[in-house]
Amino acid sequence: MKKLETILIEKEDGIGRITLNRPEKKNAINVEMFGEIGEAARMVSDDSEVKVVIVTGAGSVFSAGIDFTAMGALGSASSLGFRDMLRKFQVGWSLLENIEKPVIAAINGAAIGGGLEIALCCDIRVAADNSRMGIPEVCFGLVPDLGGAQRLPRIVGLGRAKELIFTGRIIDAAEAERIGLVNKVVPAEKLMEAAMEVANEIKDNGLIAVGLAKKIANKSLEVDLETVLEYTVLAQDICIRTEDIGKLFTRYMEKKSRKK
Repeated sequence: MKKLETILIEKEDGIGRITLNRPEKKNAINVEMFGEIGEAARMVSDDSEVKVVIVTGAGSVFSAGIDFTAMGALGSASSLGFRDMLRKFQVGWSLLENIEKPVIAAINGAAIGGGLEIALCCDIRVAADNSRMGIPEVCFGLVPDLGGAQRLPRIVGLGRAKELIFTGRIIDAAEAERIGLVNKVVPAEKLMEAAMEVANEIKDNGLIAVGLAKKIANKSLEVDLETVLEYTVLAQDICIRTEDIGKLFTRYMEKKSRKK
């Protein structure tokens, strides 16, 4: 895989790992990382050996948000140049959200601002019990600009999302789990083990089916029921013609019998 400057990409046994890799800066997002988020998403998306993706941060912090040294570079651009640059960064975040593979955020430590917006692009969020998260952009006179104001309401509901966005409040892992922002909270030392457990549970399933189910679930938030049902008809036709359903069913029954 191509080596990136601010992000480490690894893969093992069908599971790819995207690690935000500026631990000395608490994985704060500089201009290079803004651009490399999309590149990392493309790389794991294009790698046929990667079946499930985990996103995490190097060191003790997922991401402290924007590196304010990047604000100088962004702020010095013309209005037209700034808008063009920001749109390109948004494309990178959307690429992470829309790859046809399950993406799990393993949130270690703080996930603030743009850092939380990365986690919001993931399908499943597992958090360490010492993690904290929030979107405090309005406290600095800014708006969440990487999809947070759109994705957060879809996850926790409009009322709770507005409260978090308008106040800039930082919440702990227990509160994040209570409102549905994260799926699971585990002891910090068990975080990657818990994320891997979810990844391994997914990776033996029909990957075409999982990818299409992800697209259907995402589309269900955007279009009417009739349209989503038609997507489902088309997706099921693809699955029946491409997945090894007999093999997958046998494996499912074997796993089920082992759990008894």
